[in-house]
Amino acid sequence: MPGLASQLACRWCNQRWSSSVQHDEARAEQLLIEALETDANNGWAHGTMGLLRQQQNRLAESKIEWETAIALNRNDAFAFRQLGITLMYLGQPDAAIPQIEKGIQLSPHDNIIFQAYFALGMCHQLLGHLDEAIDFLRKARAANPRIYVFHLHLAGALGVKGEIEEARAVLLEAIKLKPEINSLARWRTYRPALSNPQYRALAEKTVDVGLRRAGFPDE
Repeated sequence: MPGLASQLACRWCNQRWSSSVQHDEARAEQLLIEALETDANNGWAHGTMGLLRQQQNRLAESKIEWETAIALNRNDAFAFRQLGITLMYLGQPDAAIPQIEKGIQLSPHDNIIFQAYFALGMCHQLLGHLDEAIDFLRKARAANPRIYVFHLHLAGALGVKGEIEEARAVLLEAIKLKPEINSLARWRTYRPALSNPQYRALAEKTVDVGLRRAGFPDE
């Protein structure tokens, strides 16, 4: 059962973890429901359900699950980070940053710390804090250069800042890692949370502007 959390986290960062995503999500959901019926105070199950709901773009439910997991274990670094990520997709990057930072404080040597750096980079990017965004996105990419979305967001931040040549080069790396994500429309289809209206209102003025300047098409 705990393997579900690592699989879902991997999918959040980079790619789907099987050829039958809907089947896997349904199976994961059933297992988690059974776990919570057995023990409603199972913090791990609440947290993993939060991650599943996040990936299903059921963000309000995801937020509740993460808050429950944290209430059950105030030292759950993963839950703090993921609560921040959910808040970010809800269009609240300013509220997300302290949660992610708390997660880093609780587990500074986590083996997926790059996820926290990336999330902080995204939050600062949405807020228009370009220097902070680029710094965190570079840290995330340096820690794990195989994840396409790190390159994609960095290209967007560089594009907004006017570093067009580097933005184009970084964008090419993203497409090389994930050829099917070759437009803004394809990216939103692949990651449903990107279409949340509150998130979109911020991304249209920041992430999308930079990617268009780097040469990323809308369709």
